Amino acid sequence: MKIAYLFSGQGSQYLNMGKELYELKEAREVFERVNRSIDIDVAKLCFEEQENLNKTEYAQIAIFTVSMAALNVMKCKLIEVDAAIGLSLGEYSALCFAESFTLEDGAKLVRKRGQIMGRCAEKVSGTMAAIVGLDENMIEDICKKAADAGFVRAANYNCPKQVVIAGEEDAVLKAMNIAEGLGAKAVKLNVSGAFHTDMLKDASEEFYSVLKEIDINLPKKKVITNLNGDYYKNNDNVREILKLQMISPVYFEKGVKKLIEDGYDTFVELGPSKVLSGFVKKIDRKLTTLNVEDIKSLEKTLQYIGGK
Repeated sequence: MKIAYLFSGQGSQYLNMGKELYELKEAREVFERVNRSIDIDVAKLCFEEQENLNKTEYAQIAIFTVSMAALNVMKCKLIEVDAAIGLSLGEYSALCFAESFTLEDGAKLVRKRGQIMGRCAEKVSGTMAAIVGLDENMIEDICKKAADAGFVRAANYNCPKQVVIAGEEDAVLKAMNIAEGLGAKAVKLNVSGAFHTDMLKDASEEFYSVLKEIDINLPKKKVITNLNGDYYKNNDNVREILKLQMISPVYFEKGVKKLIEDGYDTFVELGPSKVLSGFVKKIDRKLTTLNVEDIKSLEKTLQYIGGK
């Protein structure tokens, strides 16, 4: 058994996420450290503020905190893991796991990222949609056909026959209609902007100035970057990659396949929901997927992989 961690992205949040874990001191300690570093009551946000949880500026820090709380519980159970992949926001959790930056600095980065992306989305109207049932090439062709209605492109390559597109509202709607005409399922996502496209170029530039203020190192463990679906290399500029990640497609499927190629057969998702576990199963049904988001899932995971 070779284990890799999965770290949740935006959209996986729900009211009361992390509430059961919060009863464990190892998880509560993470919430408290995040609270002190960014002056937000994250527990209150996660357990009481449904409306704020749906806003980018709050959702990202809430998900990051729950993921890192789950990680700290696993660490305290003496579970040793040396590789991780996250989806978009989840890449920050993966880098924090790999000690690229401290929990406190990670919280500051994620909080700023959410605020900047949220502000940009208000200024530059855009949207995203999941297209299910068509392969990558067909979806890329659909985006070209819909381009007369505005900007649209593939933004997240999640798993076989599931790609998220992003762009201007009219163009995304046109692409959805074309895809449905070809027998695909098209679902508009509840997000406030065209993330992972050039429509966030101004946001990525603003965020880069934040990245330059934080002490960031190369990861000490294997972390897949969304930018190309491969590991961070020794000569990589982490800040540059994180800046580009905001405006570039997410190659999640490619990254998971890289881990499979290297013998990883058990994937444990840390954070709210089991979205990434579902993607992994669609990539290869033979893989084992587990998750940690509450006491029941924690116990099931520990029972399967061991731990104290």
